[in-house]
Amino acid sequence: MAQRLKSGKKRVRSSEKRRVRNLKTKNAIKKALKAAQKSIKAKALEAKELVKKAVSVLDRAVERGIIHKNKAARKKSRLQKKRK
Repeated sequence: MAQRLKSGKKRVRSSEKRRVRNLKTKNAIKKALKAAQKSIKAKALEAKELVKKAVSVLDRAVERGIIHKNKAARKKSRLQKKRK
């Protein structure tokens, strides 16, 4: 039988925590983008605020290293383009 290293067990625990945290952030990004796109399509008054919130969520994800800065820039650019 192979022995389990203590550091290996810890690695599994910590990577699971990170996975869950990253998943929450990615879901928040998707929700924010969908809400902003939906309001833009409906020409709603709160579209500007929702776009601002989506940009903020994307920027926070980049700061935390959850998504790449170029991916965030691309998503923000496409969102701004739809708003016009």
